Amino acid sequence: MSALTAALPFQPADLVDKVAVVTGGGGVLCAELAAALAQCGMKLAVLDLNAQAAEQAAARLRTQGARAIGLAADVLNRESLEMAAQQIQLELGPCSLLLNGAGGNHPQGTTSKEWLEAGDLADSSLTTFFDLDPKGIEFVFNLNYLGTLLPTQVFSRQMLTAEGVARPGSSILNISSMNAFCPLTKIPAYSGAKAAVSNLTQWLAVHFCKVGIRVNAIAPGFFLTAQNHRLLIDSESGQPTARAQKIIEHTPMGRFGEAHELIGTTLWLASAAASGFVNGVVVPIDGGFAAYSGV
Repeated sequence: MSALTAALPFQPADLVDKVAVVTGGGGVLCAELAAALAQCGMKLAVLDLNAQAAEQAAARLRTQGARAIGLAADVLNRESLEMAAQQIQLELGPCSLLLNGAGGNHPQGTTSKEWLEAGDLADSSLTTFFDLDPKGIEFVFNLNYLGTLLPTQVFSRQMLTAEGVARPGSSILNISSMNAFCPLTKIPAYSGAKAAVSNLTQWLAVHFCKVGIRVNAIAPGFFLTAQNHRLLIDSESGQPTARAQKIIEHTPMGRFGEAHELIGTTLWLASAAASGFVNGVVVPIDGGFAAYSGV
């Protein structure tokens, strides 16, 4: 095991030698979760649209003593996922844990302002609700919803034996968002897409329960990532932007989350020994954001 093992909140023994597939594994949050799973003794398949990012993440795991491979895969392309699944089966074995981490937003699904005000329609520099590009909205929904559904179709098949029942400990963990509980201003496409991921999580939990596959989700609040850094941190001053300051003020714990703070809940949900009767839940990890009314 890695020297970093001591940093884990706990190590579920039932994860050892099982195969975890992590989509979006080249990103900040999912790379951190992949590392934690590897430290628990899992064999990791890190998938990312960017082949270099996937391999770099896998290489870091290998330097820590883990067995890991990095593969390019498009979560919106069934053929791409099938090819990755075949290679994973050959090199590591069948998937036991699928972490659906691929997702994101798009500027064309985002309004310029938080609310519509008189005179906005005459300002051509603004993107109002009426200007939202259907293609941008479609991109966001496809990436988050279909990008969860398609990998689940491919990799949940590997969890099943020839008799059609799941191998012990088979589990799917989706990444929703606190937006799914209470939509944020400006990003209707992303909020709606993550609400759909939460709904799919519940649907899949019911659908798969008779064959023994558990399906749950985590709903992160605000964590600094490569995707949102420029929106939350001013590039010149290095201080939070006005929108970021509103987020911090509305987060009772008064700060952004750190990637390692997702690990404990992830390991709990991944382990059948720890959460074997937990199925179809979406767990907020948001510093109290969703619980706070603002007063």
